[in-house]
Amino acid sequence: MIRWLALLLTSFILTGPVFAADLDGTLKKIKGTNTIALGYRESSRPFSFLGDDGKPAGYSVDLCTRVAASVGATLGLPALQVKWVKVTVENRMRSVADGTIDLECGSTTASLSRQEHVDFSLLTFIDGGSLLVTDASRIRGLSTLGGKRVAIIPGTTTEASLTGALRKHAVAATMVPVKDHDAGVAALDQGAADAYASDRVILIGIGRTSKNPEKLSLVEEFFSYEPYGLMLRRGDAAFRLSVNRALATLYRSGEVAPIFEKWFGSMTTAGQLIGAMYFMNALPE
Repeated sequence: MIRWLALLLTSFILTGPVFAADLDGTLKKIKGTNTIALGYRESSRPFSFLGDDGKPAGYSVDLCTRVAASVGATLGLPALQVKWVKVTVENRMRSVADGTIDLECGSTTASLSRQEHVDFSLLTFIDGGSLLVTDASRIRGLSTLGGKRVAIIPGTTTEASLTGALRKHAVAATMVPVKDHDAGVAALDQGAADAYASDRVILIGIGRTSKNPEKLSLVEEFFSYEPYGLMLRRGDAAFRLSVNRALATLYRSGEVAPIFEKWFGSMTTAGQLIGAMYFMNALPE
């Protein structure tokens, strides 16, 4: 039995280089350069932002760091280098598609229309669109947005969902385009907008960066469903499997819990939806 096990182990070791030689796509690129390029956002708190130390931080950043370590171990690269690349709402999909980054670590909704151009990992979070409003605006929900100014980032799923929701409720509001989340909060602080529309958890995080957070409130109402995933190149099945294997292991083992609690508080406050998401994406090996 011992001799048989030794022969099996030897066979496994000898097949390693053959696997490496057969690598293709992103995994081949990572293996050849000993580097994985990860995209981050500057102001998408608490998912992806630039920390006080000048380094990328956040829930999605931590997940990507664990994914990178898993990919490195799979490829036999214990010293895999991580290259962080800043991306924006405008260039994040293009940066993935053209190979500038291998994985986007932000707060991007995994929509069907986006999957015509890029792929997504297993779900990493579930959120919904809501409103951060000034108390002076007296906005309480979609039905009270008539005649109000709503700051929003153009080209996002939030913009499309809000436009549809306003049409459904027969409410007319003025859209104020802003370039990012920081600009959205600034529009509230400067009186250029009465509300800022984005995903609820992001609004909670960036609301704290306001000059006058005590004058802002978060509307209870949701107007969209926003399932997040890590964005990667379309059609690269081997790399997607490697990313999903790392995430499923985190979910299955429970190691995702301290990562969640670091950015959102106790898992007991996560709610059944997030717990169900982890459970359903904890795919067995």
